[in-house]
Amino acid sequence: MVQEFQLRVDPRTAATDGALRLRCVEAAGVAPERVKAHRVVRRSIDARQRRVMVNLTVRVWIDESPDSTSVVRPEKYDVLPEGAPQAVVVGAGPAGLFAALRLIQEGIRPIVLERGKNVEERAADMARIARENTVDPDSNYCFGEGGAGAYSDGKLFTRSKKRGPVEKILHILAQHGAKEEILIDAHPHIGTDRLPRVVKAIRQTILRCGGEVRFSTRVERLVTADDGEGGRMVTGAVTSDGRQWDGPVILATGHSARDVYTSLMEAGIELQPKGIAVGVRLEHPQELIDRLQYHSAEGRGKYLPPAEYSMLTRVDGRAVYSFCMCPGGVIVPAATAPGELVVNGMSPSSRGGRKANSGMVVEVLPDDLDAYERFGPLKVMHFQKDIEAAFFRDAGGLQNAPAQRMTDFVSGRPSTSLPDTTYAPGIHAARIDMLLPRSIAGRLQQGFRDFNRKQPGFLTSEATLIGAETRTSSPVRIPRDRDSLQHIATKGLYPAGEGAGYAGGIVSAALDGDRCAASLAASLKNVN
Repeated sequence: MVQEFQLRVDPRTAATDGALRLRCVEAAGVAPERVKAHRVVRRSIDARQRRVMVNLTVRVWIDESPDSTSVVRPEKYDVLPEGAPQAVVVGAGPAGLFAALRLIQEGIRPIVLERGKNVEERAADMARIARENTVDPDSNYCFGEGGAGAYSDGKLFTRSKKRGPVEKILHILAQHGAKEEILIDAHPHIGTDRLPRVVKAIRQTILRCGGEVRFSTRVERLVTADDGEGGRMVTGAVTSDGRQWDGPVILATGHSARDVYTSLMEAGIELQPKGIAVGVRLEHPQELIDRLQYHSAEGRGKYLPPAEYSMLTRVDGRAVYSFCMCPGGVIVPAATAPGELVVNGMSPSSRGGRKANSGMVVEVLPDDLDAYERFGPLKVMHFQKDIEAAFFRDAGGLQNAPAQRMTDFVSGRPSTSLPDTTYAPGIHAARIDMLLPRSIAGRLQQGFRDFNRKQPGFLTSEATLIGAETRTSSPVRIPRDRDSLQHIATKGLYPAGEGAGYAGGIVSAALDGDRCAASLAASLKNVN
């Protein structure tokens, strides 16, 4: 007999197998020898009260043993037959990779075209950003196999459950080497040290089944034709080497492919401006965050993980919030072209670093940017670019980022010294309160005061603002039909993931890529 129990236990019990087994025996109400095994299938930490507790769903085997120690439900991927129809996938981030996997299941051969390098080789180009202040516009923290998520914290928490089966995405990641805890934790993550191996394993599945993955292959333009009904349809893509790849196209370029947006607009493909969020990376000592979140002068102690936080308020009609919080993480340079200074955050799987960082950003809507109307659908993108250029100029044309103590920023004064930082290219004291547009800086200042009222001690001179954080999401939406997921005016074009404006993280992008591939397959079947 197998039963599941909801248990609320202290952190020590949750982390100690013997103690947890005793609680399972009590919950089952049977003799200890009858409990043959137990397994945690869901785990979340409740730190809302002064006494921190752990909520568990535990599966208990009574009078029988489990058939398997694994909780992973693997998907099946068969080798494609000769002559299978093909589709082009532009981009090898989460949306592109999961689109390719779904195409294989639908009997369609994916041709994945990635402008950057494979996940192993791009690491050297990222290191050069910090070491030499050199940004390769095709291989960096945003471009390359795995996309922006491959060298991030690998956070897998999403509120996008309405878009599809989140569990399916998590199981596929675990099938390809992610730790099984992602199927258990309420806020799962993979980590920068593990995620590249998972991405490589997904690539190997695509290749084994007969798909194709090409790196350093930048798509220059889409091939279009008359659809026979007075409209246009996409029939392929042309890459920078002049080669044409035929088939319907899933466009999964990620949120930083500005040249793609420009190319689409020049080709007459309709785009829409989309709101983003802009601000800074905020870096605290992890020990301080542990003390605040766990309500203890001793911090997290022996049995709790590094603490996370989530902050949200509204100031003058716009949201001010934390974004992509990285416990025990580092801040990294995330520019995608020369002349930009952009920062992001990431963590290893252990989250064991001495610093915590989070994006702290202010909502920006297209209607806020009247001064950029001349750029039409790309106006939010150009606003984004101008902020990144301003921070780059302040850094003297290097990746040494402008920084300011949190308390100095809120008070509107210069910092005479700065705390140490995890940001490898280094930081210099600057007036971030003046570098950011006043509409953003003023709201951030008030937002920090609000956060400190909710959590006294959060606003501290020990914390540092490092900027700029601008790549929170795509500044453009590529509009698509609600049912077919094709572009609203161009058949055969399936805008997918973050770059299309329909996702906001690894899981939601993967879900969207999966959905677009399923819709593409259905369209091909209807044609045939």
